[in-house]
Parts: sequence; structure tokens; C-alpha cells
Amino acid sequence: MPYRNMTLDELARHIGMDAREVRRLANRGVLPGRQVRGEWRFNRAQMLDWLQREMHSLGEKHIRNLEQATSDGQETTIVGSLLAAEAVDMNLPAKSRASVLRELASLAERTGLVYDRVSLIEALEEREATRSTALPNGIALPHPRRPLPYATAEPLLCLARTPGGIPFSAPDRKLTDLFVLVVSHDERQHLHVLARLSQIFLTDLPVALRETDDAEVALTLVLQTERQLLARR
Repeated sequence: MPYRNMTLDELARHIGMDAREVRRLANRGVLPGRQVRGEWRFNRAQMLDWLQREMHSLGEKHIRNLEQATSDGQETTIVGSLLAAEAVDMNLPAKSRASVLRELASLAERTGLVYDRVSLIEALEEREATRSTALPNGIALPHPRRPLPYATAEPLLCLARTPGGIPFSAPDRKLTDLFVLVVSHDERQHLHVLARLSQIFLTDLPVALRETDDAEVALTLVLQTERQLLARR
């Protein structure tokens, strides 16, 4: 979809937020918008950047609403469908931000879905140079700044843990040790996946993942957490 401007009501539908709340955030300067003849306009590309940066700070209710707004109306295990067993490594051999990105790209290659590893790494590095994808509590969701349909045959996720953690410019200034690589093919799916991941990592999942070195166990924990999340709805 072209990165055109959206009206306030269009943005509210796009992100699953009440139009009055969108207006309040825009008036406060929180949302990246501008007024045209007294009416708010929001650039899609700027809003995508803002949501990727700030999603973790929206609160569980807003994240849930965003997930619903970007879904196809069906409650599916989207993380489970994109995360293959071979794309999980609980002992990722990386000790720096750059090596994490390279190793995540190599992990993605294990799926056989990667067409262009170099472009994937470059896109991940560009995103991190703009702003870190690290979240509080030792978690990061590295992803290209824009959906990357030409680098992989299908959308995919990779899960990894680095023993000991590394500096990843997290907002709480702590080390990051849990990483989920997100490679999507379109904006809607990208936001949907990020919203779902944000929700499952608000559970006890990070603690459980830090207690296992077994990739199969880690994958089972993620799938169980996602199913439990959906079952509560």
C-alpha cells in the first residue's frame, strides 16, 4: 500500500484506537502528524516508524486493539505459524550488536527461506542505526525498517538467546539476551506480528526462556504462551 497521508479517523481505524485518543495524542505532539487547513494528517511511513518504536509503551489494551485492527478477524497462532524449529537457537554465538544481527540472519538461513542474506543484514543494521529495537527487560525484536518481501520466500521469525546478554541500547539501559527476528512481507502483517510478540512477552515467557538451553523446549514455551493468550479471549 502506498505511503499516503491518513486522516485522523483513518489512523484511528488503522491502529485500533479511539479517534478521541488519537486527537489527544496528536494535540500533545506525541503522534507524528501535521495539520492541513485545521485537520490532522498522518504519513503512513512516519506512523509505521512511530509504532515500531513506541508499541511497547502503549499499554496492553492499546497493543491488543492494534493487533485486532491489523488482523484478518481470525484469532490465529501467527507466531507459531512463522517460527520454525530450525529458527530457534538458545545459545547464539554473538557478543556484540553487529554479531547478533549477522547470527540472526544466519539462523534465518537455516529455514531455507532466505533469498538475500546481505540485504537482510543491511536492512537490520539500518534499522538499528535509526533506533534500537531493544525493549525493557532484556528483550529485542530486530526487524527491517520496512517490510522486506524480496529478501525471503515467506515471512519468518527467529528466536535466539545470547548467554550473558549484550549491550543493545535498551531503554532501561540493561543488557539484552532474548531476540526475536521479524521479517514480514507487508505493513499490516508486520504490525500484527509485533503486537502479538509484545503481548506474549508481557507474560512469564522471558523467565521461562532464560531457564532452558533446549531449542525444542523454547519453541514449545512460545507456542504454549501464544495459545494460552488466545484461549483467554
